[in-house]
Amino acid sequence: MLGFLTARQAGLDDPLRLRRAESTRRVLSLTLNPDRDVDRIHGNGINTIDIEVIEGRYMLSGGADGVIVIYDLENYSGNLQYTCKAVCTVGRSNRHVHKFSVETVQWYPYDTGMFVSSSFDKTMKVWDTETLKPAEVFEFEGNIYSHHLSPIARKHSLIAGHRAEVLSVRWSPRYEHILATASADSKVKVWDVRRASGCLFTLDQHNGDKSKAASEAVNTAHNGRVNGLCFTADGLYLLTTGTDDRMRLWNSATGENTLLNYGKVSNDSRKKLQFTVSRGCSPEFVFVPCESSVAVYAIHTGELVTTLRGHYNNVDCCEFHPDYQELYSGGKDCNILAWIPVLRASDVEEESRSANQAAGDQSSVNPAFQDAWSSDED
Repeated sequence: MLGFLTARQAGLDDPLRLRRAESTRRVLSLTLNPDRDVDRIHGNGINTIDIEVIEGRYMLSGGADGVIVIYDLENYSGNLQYTCKAVCTVGRSNRHVHKFSVETVQWYPYDTGMFVSSSFDKTMKVWDTETLKPAEVFEFEGNIYSHHLSPIARKHSLIAGHRAEVLSVRWSPRYEHILATASADSKVKVWDVRRASGCLFTLDQHNGDKSKAASEAVNTAHNGRVNGLCFTADGLYLLTTGTDDRMRLWNSATGENTLLNYGKVSNDSRKKLQFTVSRGCSPEFVFVPCESSVAVYAIHTGELVTTLRGHYNNVDCCEFHPDYQELYSGGKDCNILAWIPVLRASDVEEESRSANQAAGDQSSVNPAFQDAWSSDED
């Protein structure tokens, strides 16, 4: 790390290279933090979490009990050990609470004064954060498995459909008019909401080679329910997960299956699976709930980098905090766990040796930089 700092100070390296290197190191050192707890509020499993991007301070969670909680992630106590407190809760006693399981919660991308929730009670609610009352309620004919607000668009509309339940929807972080949807009918569709026809293409795991697919499997992304979607941070690729225990990486512009093999990614969830990707790292990583753990893969090689274990039951959601390279995960054990970067012993020793050499070993210093000053008046 000192090498990166020295090169940056001397103008030999782009500052972005140092940032990427440190972000990558932090992700690779993620571990369950014994000094940080998150208030346990939910009485049933946690289906969804979201961290706002304005301050990176507040986190939403929604549970199978219909409860919504807002947490403050900042530590103002000055102590190493602290608990992320629930600052407000839409609990069972609130007359506006969802009647059934909350499947998705999301902050409004431009203002923490508003967030949106959707539920199996067939409603989607737009909430005023200050009053904890819904400013708008939309009612639907069926269960709402997922919703998503575009992180970049300010105005858009959407009309899309599938023959079966739409389990996950995601807007592109690159183009405000591009939307991807995943369905229980094994299909993933990419839509341009500006077009009358809407659908640009349907992802095909066989890339159009019908000789490799049974007639009923043509234009399917997975051999089972597709319950997870996530764009890479740059929007160039799309990751999907399905109940066939596979994760696939697609070119988001062409719909081509990259055929990258991640191995078996256990997934038996009949609902949406919320997974996430890192930001600012090189290489980039994807964090995927896998039974009672979170599997971390290198996105573009398929390598299983590590497995984060700490939950006592299945993990249903995880969210990456890009400001601090932290990860939060929620599951059926009613817990939200914080995975925090730590310095490994080898890193500490290396930095200590580098510091000692720089400060104490004068014989190794270039003579041009040695101190030639003397107090001898002669």
